[in-house]
Amino acid sequence: MSISLISLIFLPIWINMAQIQQGGPDEKEKTTALKDLLSRIDLDELMKKDEPPLDFPDTLEGFEYAFNERGQLRHIKTGEPFVFNYREDLHRWNQKRYEALGEIITKYVYDLLEKDCNLKKISIPVDATESEPKSFIFMSEDALTNPQKLMVLIHGSGVVRAGQWARRLIINEDLDSGTQIPFIKRAVDEGYGVIVLNPNENYIEVEKPKIHVQSSSDSSDEPAEKRERKDKVSKETKKRRDFYEKYRNPQKEKEMMHLYIRENGSPEEHAIYVWDHFIAQSAAENVFFVAHSYGGLAFVEL
Repeated sequence: MSISLISLIFLPIWINMAQIQQGGPDEKEKTTALKDLLSRIDLDELMKKDEPPLDFPDTLEGFEYAFNERGQLRHIKTGEPFVFNYREDLHRWNQKRYEALGEIITKYVYDLLEKDCNLKKISIPVDATESEPKSFIFMSEDALTNPQKLMVLIHGSGVVRAGQWARRLIINEDLDSGTQIPFIKRAVDEGYGVIVLNPNENYIEVEKPKIHVQSSSDSSDEPAEKRERKDKVSKETKKRRDFYEKYRNPQKEKEMMHLYIRENGSPEEHAIYVWDHFIAQSAAENVFFVAHSYGGLAFVEL
């Protein structure tokens, strides 16, 4: 069905191209523009225009999922595990849905660290102003004052955040498999102070500001005829761009930019910052590190 739709879209374009092949310079210019348009259309992107809206719930309840008493994510009506292919043949939409659920789970784990593990959320940089980007770590009450032992947990790279080992395991297995919570609870029970790093929280995302380009004709001393010609070319270019933009980005996803967090712009920077401002200041005689994957590489930078 999708292939037929694409064929119907392209057919008039090819017919028009065939009709103007014999024309003069203006017709050749149109032919060039059409060829340029066709070269810019990505067939995979073209299929996006039939996607459902990328509008997902912002709570587990909205997704109709919840964690049961075993820490397993289950559908609240059917009791079934999470289903990735919620809509057949819409992999991109399913992936976006999965990512939206993952963000909710990240916040859920943060809540567990504070409520179930009794850790404190500490904002960094410690001297950050009100307006600058910030990250955070989690610490037990005695993390800096415990005279004997301190445990530091560092997760790996990717989408995981503080308190997680693997998002996939949280979603498909259970909280004990995918989070650091069992390590934290045992460490606390055995008298350790605890610090949980957050090495992937390196920036905040904000919407990219729109750049308004002032037309050169507004302040130019060029002859009127030349300005009119430039304006005409500019309008035609915009018209062509808008034509294929609806295929390239049919749902008008926002363009985002990154604002990096001072002294925490990478996992390595984050590890060094937490070492200098927290771990090195602790009273513990012995410091133990539990690191997974890239967290181990961040550790060796210390």
